[in-house]
Amino acid sequence: MRIVVPAGGIGGARFLRGLKAALGIGAPATDEQTTVNTITVIGNTGDDITLFGLRICPDLDTVMYTLGGGIDEEQGWGRADETFTVKEELAAYGMKPTWFGLGDRDTATHIVRAQMIAAGYPLSAITEALCDRWRPGVRLIPMTDDQVETHVVVDDGGGRRAIHFQEWWIRHRAALPAEQIISVGADAAGPAPGVLAAVAEADAVIIPPSNPVVSVGSILNVPGIREAMVGKTVVGVSPIIGGAPVRGMADACLTAIGVETGAGAVAEHLGPDLLDGWLVDDADAGTVVEGVEVRSRPLYMSDPAATEAIARAAVDLAVELAGRGAADGGTGG
Repeated sequence: MRIVVPAGGIGGARFLRGLKAALGIGAPATDEQTTVNTITVIGNTGDDITLFGLRICPDLDTVMYTLGGGIDEEQGWGRADETFTVKEELAAYGMKPTWFGLGDRDTATHIVRAQMIAAGYPLSAITEALCDRWRPGVRLIPMTDDQVETHVVVDDGGGRRAIHFQEWWIRHRAALPAEQIISVGADAAGPAPGVLAAVAEADAVIIPPSNPVVSVGSILNVPGIREAMVGKTVVGVSPIIGGAPVRGMADACLTAIGVETGAGAVAEHLGPDLLDGWLVDDADAGTVVEGVEVRSRPLYMSDPAATEAIARAAVDLAVELAGRGAADGGTGG
């Protein structure tokens, strides 16, 4: 089975680990296996930022480290066994900003990326090269090779201004009310090489419980990607449980775009033209989204077994809906 996952951040990376387990990717092959399961991840690059002369791609790196065994498991981002000598030295020189902390091990990744950018390599080729070390067990492709950055329009009492999403998210903890969230450069961007082909060849698209606005939403904002997914069998996993985000501050992002923080509202925001199936938590059982098959089950990714079970439920629903669509003569979407 060939699955495409548009993913960003901690929730997406952890879901992908469960999806790999559910599909047996990375497990020893058995004599009974007749098919090869593959996952192509379309990684969010809207969170990317340039600091200290380095291009930082937080979501790409979080997926790569998580699936490659190098992530800090407790916080869900950054490298395990990290030190911060470089950060301390930058602060001693008075270098700004001080609110974004680069670990020493993580900095090595950014230096490699910066050197390859300077040599003229596109981000997709750079990501492939970085993954050669980590062997994540999936094909990781950035959503675009073009520069797209998420900016947030806020009013902090001194007037309206736009700041980078990372400043709003990390420095201000999304406490400044956002008036607008903008994907700067998205309109002129194009899908990275391999993105549209992967979607075209996919048996299903599974949307993980990533931030629907600045992770999944950023990917879908790149012209051509959403359009390619419409018509495929698409199953999503709600990032909202009982009216609150599973983690992070997705509610602040949803409020900024005028969407209620609810499992059903997020599905309606993504759209029944895109979604065929939607998994919600048992706390949201009874959610109805017109044109979308909604199923409820426990959605907390509390441990690897629970995460694998959630991923398996998403795959099973996708297989069921794809089979139903084939029987009806349709293609999903």
